Amino acid sequence: MAELNVVELIVAKRDGGKLEPSQIRALISEYTNGSVPDYQMSAFLMAAFFRGLDETETFALTESMLESGIIVDLSGVPGTKVDKHSTGGVGDKISLILAPVVASCGVPVPMISGRGLGFTGGTLDKLESITGFRTSMSTDEYRRQVAEIGVVMIGQTDEIAPADRALYALRDVTGTVEFIPFIASSIMSKKLAEGIDALVLDVKCGRGAFMKEEPLARRLAETLVEIGDRFGKRTVAWMTRMDEPIGRAVGNWPEVVESLSCLRGEDVPDVTELVVTLSGEMIHLGGKAESAAEGAEKAAAALKSGQAYEKFLEIVRVQGGDVSLLHDPAVREGYEPAAVVKAVRSGFIAGIDALEVARTATAMGAGRLRKEDKVDPLAGITLQKKGGYAIRAGETLAHLFTTRTDELARFEAAVRGAFLVTDEPPVRSETVLLDRFEAGAWSGDAR
Repeated sequence: MAELNVVELIVAKRDGGKLEPSQIRALISEYTNGSVPDYQMSAFLMAAFFRGLDETETFALTESMLESGIIVDLSGVPGTKVDKHSTGGVGDKISLILAPVVASCGVPVPMISGRGLGFTGGTLDKLESITGFRTSMSTDEYRRQVAEIGVVMIGQTDEIAPADRALYALRDVTGTVEFIPFIASSIMSKKLAEGIDALVLDVKCGRGAFMKEEPLARRLAETLVEIGDRFGKRTVAWMTRMDEPIGRAVGNWPEVVESLSCLRGEDVPDVTELVVTLSGEMIHLGGKAESAAEGAEKAAAALKSGQAYEKFLEIVRVQGGDVSLLHDPAVREGYEPAAVVKAVRSGFIAGIDALEVARTATAMGAGRLRKEDKVDPLAGITLQKKGGYAIRAGETLAHLFTTRTDELARFEAAVRGAFLVTDEPPVRSETVLLDRFEAGAWSGDAR
């Protein structure tokens, strides 16, 4: 193959040209092996960001990133392997509940998740708030656990989509993160490398999401599903509301506590709805239900019966976590509110600013602004009231969990300010489900 002329590719894209798949493959391959320096790849990322990538280029980018590492072979594991991915939200603990629900219904779930960065929480950080829980394992261990217990929940290995890790780090420091072709290729290259047969996507839309505007969220969902379909993986996407935190807990251990409530059969607003809907899709795709609606019924039954809870305990036990912490999680040593936020006026809660809550939780130690930042597993916020409720002056709005007590006044003010209190009761949607996309078509209405 002729030597790659990176400058020509940069100029071509800068001037609005379309690159051939072979050119994109060569660029990604040589960047991954260190032949293309960061400064040239940065220039290409910015050129693509401004000039765009069409469907063929996006597919080629995804394929190149996927092929930069191994693709796990799970063909020896019986059943249709199905995973779920969320584009990230505030209080998004859905994976912790969904994976054991679906696995307990007989569908293998090979789940590779990420860490939180900025205002979004990460599944791995939540799992690692369970003392001893191991989120790193070899490919052989990963394959073996899926075969033995039907589910695994780990982080991205060094062998899976290494080009994505390198490009993500570069995008983060070059202002090229919020670009649909880059987001879609990053997500799908990792998911396709897991060894899955089908995928369910939760594309968040709203103030607490990366995609704050509905048209952009729809386009991202469409792009993700198109990529999945082109790779022969049946893919379904739900667009869901992300203006308020999901459920009541934000933070790693606080979200584990709330997840356990849901797993024990408690109806947790927003959380249970999302878990049952997304699990129903996965159970249907996995061949254990005739429809997504029947799958949702089976998911609800798994929560009510306790079989999903037992599967979660099995996951924690097999991956080295301290199961004893889960029996009465709210009384864990050190897990006590540092402050109680009170309402200053009576009225109705018209809404809660998810972004402000997330930023405050991060400042309290629950998240990270840089990948190398440490997180406090017990830090976070539990909301005692949600949007739509009446509130009286002096009533509790939230509990704050943090060791950064010298900043409590600032944290309290920020959380109180995240609550929009009005004199009149608000008109609120009864569902966080906005729309569903599959096989090139939107359903047009939420169920």
